[in-house]
Amino acid sequence: MKLSLAYLGPTGTNSETAALAYADWIYRHQPSTTITLCPYPSIALALRSVANGEIDRAIVPIENSIEGSVTVVLDTLWQSAIQVHQELTIPIFHGLLSYSPSLEQIETVYSHPQALAQCQKWLEKFLPQVQLIPTKSTTEGVKLLKQDQTAAAIASPKASELYQVPLLRSDIKDSRDNCTRFWIVSSHISDRGSHLALAFSLAQNAPGALVEALEIFAHRKINLSKIESRPTKRSLGEYVFFIDLEGNSHDPEITNALAELSSCTEVLKIFGNYNILDV
Repeated sequence: MKLSLAYLGPTGTNSETAALAYADWIYRHQPSTTITLCPYPSIALALRSVANGEIDRAIVPIENSIEGSVTVVLDTLWQSAIQVHQELTIPIFHGLLSYSPSLEQIETVYSHPQALAQCQKWLEKFLPQVQLIPTKSTTEGVKLLKQDQTAAAIASPKASELYQVPLLRSDIKDSRDNCTRFWIVSSHISDRGSHLALAFSLAQNAPGALVEALEIFAHRKINLSKIESRPTKRSLGEYVFFIDLEGNSHDPEITNALAELSSCTEVLKIFGNYNILDV
């Protein structure tokens, strides 16, 4: 079996670390599988490659323990027919890479917006005057240094080795328990797994409308492990509600709940059942 896997590249990103962890899990459970890792310059393009049928699967970050959900993934799921199949979580490490001999000479710091946010307190304490410049990935920031002793990048310590850029500080994340959930998605229907991802919009922004929808699960004692809202991008004050719940769509209680939910929502999208992998 041949399998292509898209992720946010280039080499040295946390997404690549997750992709390698998933590939190792595949090899252990399906030794005959040949996996081709396919880096993309953005998360959106990685997801689009799956939606367009160019790539079999993509592994994308869905939620960080410090900064919360990765909104581009939520928005793309809502706008496409992509399905969630599996989930894995990896620890995240951020180092400060620079050709500068000291922090005092640094004027600019490059990195992905999530990494900048996950190191915000450290940056405010040790580099309060620097200009923070967002990049498409942590590794892209490393590539922008080019022997500039006034610039630095936040990236994984692994990127320091790969691109031969000195590691000025080894661990600058704001929380010791910084970790990120990744979803493995494809364009195929996913109806197996212990968790279910879905989203819905409401027909009107009326008092009690959201409560009515959520009570459908509460009455059946179905545990919602996450709920989050995103703008519909149609009108101010209109939202899409994303939910993760424990259970399978074939469970009678959940089947009944989804049928009732469909009757009180404008649009209901089921993103699929997924299992949480132990990697």
